[in-house]
Amino acid sequence: MHSNHLLLEEPIRMASILEPSKASFSAMTKIVGTLGPSSRSVEVISACLKAGLSVARFDFSWRDAEFHQETLENLKTAIKSTKKLCSVMLDTVGPELQVVNKTEKAITLKADDKVILTPDKGQEASSGILPINFAGLAKAVKKGDTIFIGQYLFTGSEITSVWLEVNEVKDDDVVCFIKNSATLAGSLFTLHASQIRIDLPTLSAKDKEVIASWGVKNKIDFLSLSYTRHAEDVREARDYLSKLGDLSSTQIFAKIENVEGLTHFDEILQEADGIILSRGNLGIDLPPEKVFFFQKSAVYKCNMAGKPAVVTRVVDSMTDNLRPTRAEATDVANAVLDGCDAILLGAETLRGLYPVETISTVGKICAEAEKVFHQDQYFKRTVKFVGEPMTHLESIASSAVRAALKVKASVIICFTSSGRAARLIAKYRPTMPVLSVVIPRLRTNQLKWSFSGAFEARQSLIVRGLFPLLADPRHPAESTNATNESVLKVALDHGKASGLIKSHDRVVVCQKVGDASVVKIIELED
Repeated sequence: MHSNHLLLEEPIRMASILEPSKASFSAMTKIVGTLGPSSRSVEVISACLKAGLSVARFDFSWRDAEFHQETLENLKTAIKSTKKLCSVMLDTVGPELQVVNKTEKAITLKADDKVILTPDKGQEASSGILPINFAGLAKAVKKGDTIFIGQYLFTGSEITSVWLEVNEVKDDDVVCFIKNSATLAGSLFTLHASQIRIDLPTLSAKDKEVIASWGVKNKIDFLSLSYTRHAEDVREARDYLSKLGDLSSTQIFAKIENVEGLTHFDEILQEADGIILSRGNLGIDLPPEKVFFFQKSAVYKCNMAGKPAVVTRVVDSMTDNLRPTRAEATDVANAVLDGCDAILLGAETLRGLYPVETISTVGKICAEAEKVFHQDQYFKRTVKFVGEPMTHLESIASSAVRAALKVKASVIICFTSSGRAARLIAKYRPTMPVLSVVIPRLRTNQLKWSFSGAFEARQSLIVRGLFPLLADPRHPAESTNATNESVLKVALDHGKASGLIKSHDRVVVCQKVGDASVVKIIELED
């Protein structure tokens, strides 16, 4: 992978851009796909995994736990048949405002007409009245405020979402001017009040119920905390998870969706395990000229903290089209060049016409962008940010990456039990993949014995450049005699089978020997 690495500053023969991309292991940038009506069969999920899906997101804004359980069982079957690891992310609903359309009939709204938003859910949705799930909207908004409604939140080009302006408040109802003609189709639409504080808990009673039942039953790897507005939101969620036993190690990804979350970003980042930049909602709350600035700043902060940054809403048009727009293709590449760890696909895979093709296309764009990622500049910037004296682990991680770059290693192999050492290596964005060999540990809760490792391996699947491999606990970290198969040999064989390693390649190995951490370089024989 390192041999294909280029710099945009170097002379590039323009005709070479037309040459077909060489098949590679996969993109270093991970893909989170939302599973739903278009992507829940074993056949389609299997194809998604082969195309590059790393994390399966289950959005509980859609359907019930039974529906998602069926999808998850299909995912498990697909994982077994493809032998591709995939982790599970539960996405909470949070304080999301929704328009309820019980009849599911299409609703046509015409520009310059008026429409009433009412908390009376007994009303039938029509072009003149839209029932919503929040009784406090009338107290939160005032004349002139902006409200957006749609399955796609308004971007200025779709005819499937609508821009409203508050005209007046009548008791609990909000009367709005319709600013653009649109047709709303489906049973549920998201409502977003731009830059308005909604007085609802971040983790709702419904969210807690889903986590305590569906989440615990399936031992979810990640919790996507929708509408995170303060660091306290993350602390409360973590406290709740800690009481659920098996979910005490579930990682929390704070979803930044509005100006309030943006304002408290630094404190949220300190508490969260990762960040999801929900650009659909943020694109409404922020002026268009500020959206890129927020993305670059937020991704940089995540990179320096060594926490995964996930970017959403990149190829909306692929919900209905086989190819992304030019702007979307460039947007994906720029997210990679900014340093994001993963791309999150929502409607594109949940209800889109081309879920597999979307994952494949995004993966190819990511792989091409990674070839011109300025690793040297990034490495120096990260080392400077960390400062001196470095911690022991940080020093080992940065040294492993530096050594791998100097000797042009094909891969870095890191032995780890918690995954922390491998994540630190990935933080320095080496141009070659990092094989995270997770060594299981035997543990007990005084009632039963169990092995750790699978959880830690799956949680690596959202980190850029990190590819986990769960070791057999019966194998030692190194061979003690000629007949004893070592974990290192298993990792090397895996690398060869994946096309990552070939004869005479150099490999950097990072592991603990006793109390010491060791970085060594090995050269493979025939």
